[in-house]
Amino acid sequence: MSKDLKVIGLTKKILSEAIDKNTYWKNDLAPLPKSKALWLVANDRINDDDYCGVIGYEGDKMISFIFMFPDLLNTKDNKPKKVYWMISWWVHKTYKDTVLGTYIYNEAVNLTGKQILIKSYAENVNTFYEKQPFKVIASRLRHTIFFSLDASMLIGRFKFLKSFKFILDQMDNLTGAIIRSLNKSKLKSKVKELSYEYINQLDDETWELVKPLCDNDLIHKTKAYVNWQIDTSQYLQTPVPDKHPHKSLQTGISNNIYLHNLKIIKEDKIIGFLSYVINYNEFNVKYFLVKDEGNYNLCVDALMENFMKQRKTFIFTDDTKLSDNITKRYKTIFTHKVTKKGLAHNDTEIDSENFMMLNRDGHFY
Repeated sequence: MSKDLKVIGLTKKILSEAIDKNTYWKNDLAPLPKSKALWLVANDRINDDDYCGVIGYEGDKMISFIFMFPDLLNTKDNKPKKVYWMISWWVHKTYKDTVLGTYIYNEAVNLTGKQILIKSYAENVNTFYEKQPFKVIASRLRHTIFFSLDASMLIGRFKFLKSFKFILDQMDNLTGAIIRSLNKSKLKSKVKELSYEYINQLDDETWELVKPLCDNDLIHKTKAYVNWQIDTSQYLQTPVPDKHPHKSLQTGISNNIYLHNLKIIKEDKIIGFLSYVINYNEFNVKYFLVKDEGNYNLCVDALMENFMKQRKTFIFTDDTKLSDNITKRYKTIFTHKVTKKGLAHNDTEIDSENFMMLNRDGHFY
């Protein structure tokens, strides 16, 4: 490795100082959006000496970044325990075949005292994790439900289709319009009795609905924590994106990225809570909570009305029950399903019999 290599353990304190000095947002690639960094350090759950990442530099050039996230794990004795989500692990393509990636990875694991959770990981590092001291603590399906052909997604997977983009866009628009029309006709009467109160933060009444539905989550939930998790300040709108001076390794900057939180109300009573992120054509579900099973279908209908009003092309969720309900009751093009495994380091104690890793656990998109 280069003699100019520097590896920096990024604590909350260091990140706060970096925000003030604009340290990581001067070049064309930033480790994370500054909006995300500001949101991160606003979390009272994170102490100044807790690690939020590890950055590798060669001179002034960032060549590796591991994004970590301190959090609190529910335990059977009701004494929440500090753990760290490993959100992402990036190495510059020039250094893919060197020991740099493994070196910085091990540095991150050691800095956290080996108290590591991984919600999911890319298939190309599957062999790596099979050789590491990690155990599978959850296995779930990730669902992407398509309501049009989604030309950009097809081109992303099949590069040769780029030459046919104009034709694909027209087919995309046509199929999307047909599916929306069919679903809208079903939806109109279903949501007639519902109203939605859009909010930036939970009030006491909404927290009364949310709290008991999150008591058995893997991650310890408080009103302050959920309010922080759904805070819209973590996303930065860029109306003229080509003029923005840098890109980021983490999601959070876009000319079309929004977070919406809402109470689902029937007969003046809250029956559900929904939080979702819009990013280009994606409708990404963060929270979908329903108070009574009898209102589950109605709350799905509320989600679908929000989705159709946004005119997006696909829904993204790890909630199998929600996905199955949508595909059973509404017209779709197809659903892509992929198995995702959640991991924990062998030194991280988890009462996996009582707690499950749910869509909202570790959801920092």
